[in-house]
Amino acid sequence: MNININHFDALIIVDMQNDFMPGGALPVPEGDKIVDSLNRYIDLFSQKGNPVYFTRDWHPEDHISFKDFGGVWPPHCIQNTKGAQFHPDLKIPSDNKFIISKGVSRDFDAYSGFQGTVLDDLLKERGVKRLFIGGVATDYCVLNTVLGGLNLGYQVFILGDGIKGVDVREGDSERALEVMKNRGAVVINIEDLK
Repeated sequence: MNININHFDALIIVDMQNDFMPGGALPVPEGDKIVDSLNRYIDLFSQKGNPVYFTRDWHPEDHISFKDFGGVWPPHCIQNTKGAQFHPDLKIPSDNKFIISKGVSRDFDAYSGFQGTVLDDLLKERGVKRLFIGGVATDYCVLNTVLGGLNLGYQVFILGDGIKGVDVREGDSERALEVMKNRGAVVINIEDLK
């Protein structure tokens, strides 16, 4: 597959935060292994002047998704903590970058970068038509961000060499990929881009 990056394209990097990396509060196995791959995509999009969006969980201490407050997850990505920071090796460009915070209020959980954020507005403002999405976790926030993008009418490409899943149940990531592909998303690798 040969895909030319054009000015209707945007890159979305999902939740590459310390708490989702090995040793973090809610680790994605080998989540840190995709940093180099994502950096190649970031370099490519940045060199072409295309926007790069970084989503992040940015939870208050008493967030509804935490076990102590009725949720299913341990506390993670609490605002202004080391765990909420992006992986230190992730290349965040100095220009043309946008940080999208989700799950910022106590009573609202968000797996998709579009839920309760201005992401769709920012993309539409720039005339973006195609999204290239990678990050963690394949079976949660990547899945929901991809489905959100498809529901909003974007063409979506999944970075096959730039995603990792949690697999709470064995095979969750594979099932998530099938769901995304069945809804119209296309899985690509860096070699597919020009």
